[in-house]
Amino acid sequence: AAILHLVHNLIHEEEEEEDNRMQNVGEQGHMALLGHSLAAYISVLDRERLRKLTTRILSDTTLWLCRLFRYENGSAYFHEDDRDGLVKVCRLVINARYEEYASEGYAVLNFKQPVIYQSASGRPGLGQHLCSQLGLPLSSLCTVPCNTIFGSQHQMDVALLDKLIKEDIEAGKLPLLLIANAGTPGAGHTDKLARLKDLCDQYSMWFHVEGVNLATLALGQVTSAIMAANRSDSMTLTPGQWLGLPAVTAVTLYRHEDPALSLAAGLTSSQPVAKLRALPLWLSLQYLGHNGIVQKIKHAATLSQQLLQKLKTLASIKTSVGDLFMFSSSGGSVDGYCAGEKEVLDAFNRWLGEQLVQLVPTSGVDVVELEDEGTCVRFSPLLTAAVLGTQQDDVEALVEKLSELVPVMSSTMCLRQDFREETHRHSPSLIYMEDPSWPGLGAVRYEPQAEGMDESRRKQELEKINTELLKKLQDLDTDIIFSTGPEFGTEEDCIFVGMVTEDVDVSELVDTIAALGRDIEESGRLLENMTEVVRKGILEAEIQLQKANEEKLMEEGVIRQLPLVGSVLNWFSPVQSSVKGRTFNLAAGSLDSTEVTYSTKAQTGRPSLQDTPSSSSKRLPGQRLFRRSGAGSDSFSETSSIGQAEEITRDGRTTPSSSIHPPISQPAPEEDLQSASNVFPEKISESSEQMHKQEEPEVASEERQPEGQEVENPPLETILL
Repeated sequence: AAILHLVHNLIHEEEEEEDNRMQNVGEQGHMALLGHSLAAYISVLDRERLRKLTTRILSDTTLWLCRLFRYENGSAYFHEDDRDGLVKVCRLVINARYEEYASEGYAVLNFKQPVIYQSASGRPGLGQHLCSQLGLPLSSLCTVPCNTIFGSQHQMDVALLDKLIKEDIEAGKLPLLLIANAGTPGAGHTDKLARLKDLCDQYSMWFHVEGVNLATLALGQVTSAIMAANRSDSMTLTPGQWLGLPAVTAVTLYRHEDPALSLAAGLTSSQPVAKLRALPLWLSLQYLGHNGIVQKIKHAATLSQQLLQKLKTLASIKTSVGDLFMFSSSGGSVDGYCAGEKEVLDAFNRWLGEQLVQLVPTSGVDVVELEDEGTCVRFSPLLTAAVLGTQQDDVEALVEKLSELVPVMSSTMCLRQDFREETHRHSPSLIYMEDPSWPGLGAVRYEPQAEGMDESRRKQELEKINTELLKKLQDLDTDIIFSTGPEFGTEEDCIFVGMVTEDVDVSELVDTIAALGRDIEESGRLLENMTEVVRKGILEAEIQLQKANEEKLMEEGVIRQLPLVGSVLNWFSPVQSSVKGRTFNLAAGSLDSTEVTYSTKAQTGRPSLQDTPSSSSKRLPGQRLFRRSGAGSDSFSETSSIGQAEEITRDGRTTPSSSIHPPISQPAPEEDLQSASNVFPEKISESSEQMHKQEEPEVASEERQPEGQEVENPPLETILL
């Protein structure tokens, strides 16, 4: 029990930190997992009974797979690593083509170097793995380019392959084996298998096929391009992925008449326990049955066709002959873009794929990088549908999310140039940062305008201002996402603006970034000078107070300064003190008298920054920042999802705003009402006349407030009165 508890903790210890998509193990999955336990129990049987049972399991599974995938008179090799079957096949071919290989070993390869041919669109690293396992030099690997002029860009060029084989034969080499694809790992394209098989027969080469499209051999109707795979000398199947079976081995079906060579190559084994690797698949195939297997593969093919038809109705989405689709701003070919634009499109498609993975995880989409097309989103239900349980509703959800994301991507792509131009307009305070790999509106950096700073100090100030600016932008009431950019980006101390909708006012957005940056820079400069300002103010106050005390001494005389005599004299003949206190205004940096403060019981002075009217434009109720009021409709409905915008004042506070009234000064705090009355005398007089004339209740005046003004903020005249 303690050991099982330990295993449980090891499995789930990082469950909260990472969002891992685990395979949905149903009853068929339990059947496959049961096979591993049964294999362990069966291995302890007596040797004769074990031999009979394992032979029966191996022969049944081989027969079922050959019939299911239309591969007559074939043998099967079950292996955990899906590359291991090809390695064993290569050893079989070497043993067959080099008669003295069993006795002389690698020495016989020196006379005629073997050559293995693979497609440039094949599985990455497969050829290198073969050479490593077989002990062959990398010069024995020949990568055949794909079609560049005619046909698919992901299909092997048959004419060029023929030319390469002839050149190798003339160079004294031995063409050994060709690896073809029925569904390339990236784009899902199928090579011209029939022509490649004829070429292999012509030069006595072994023909091996692999790929996800081999699963469709089990269907009732198979295309001629895939049907040619049953003529191959060997092919590797991955039924665990296709049928959603966990921990099930891959299978390599092959045809060869010499069992001794198969045994020497490792394709067969004399050990009964090795044959038990087929047991999980033997149980699963019986559980699913022929109809169940065909139904799963057919369901995956239907999902692929369903998405393809839906994507054709979406603008700015380009589909490929395979499992790929990509966002294309102009709807044209990728070749029509310059290098910078193609990099931007790659970034946008990478973002699109990541968003779809998060929003519809059961769809099984992922992001692939291709040499010609660039970054694409791949939907390959043959590989993922059975494992994730993808249904038609998931495809509908995928298309729905695509229809929401694509307009945002299109508008962002269109507004990138406007954002660049608006940023240049604010130069040199705002610098536009070129980063084509950023999927968003763009990146800017605020440059401090202070002079006389050394490089290290300037760098610290740059980092400080842009960090604070990013925090302020993130606190704004807007849908736009501001961030520090990619995790491994090259640009530092920048503000990256994410995706935007078409109704975003780019000019207002850049103006706000520049204004907030200036406020932060000025605030920092004020704090830096505060120490010196306060020190000078204190010295000036001390001098003025000392001077006032000297004047008091001259006015009252020396007798009044004596402790006892002065008290008696002041009682008989009081003297009004002429010494005035001093108040220091930090905002203005000035020293003022406290006489007005004590006489009015309020601290009057210069209006603070909070009393200055905001320069932000007024907005409609429910309209968020950086939205154009005329975009989409003339007015906002009551059900609009756009929130109330807030305008940013110089000290960072937010105040409600409206776009249909001119800006007015905001009321001063309650303790400064008397000060505010000095600033707006005409408002008070107008309001007094209004109060004498109107007879309606106070509620009526509230109902006539300007549109967009919140109820809890009454008019300025009411506050001052």
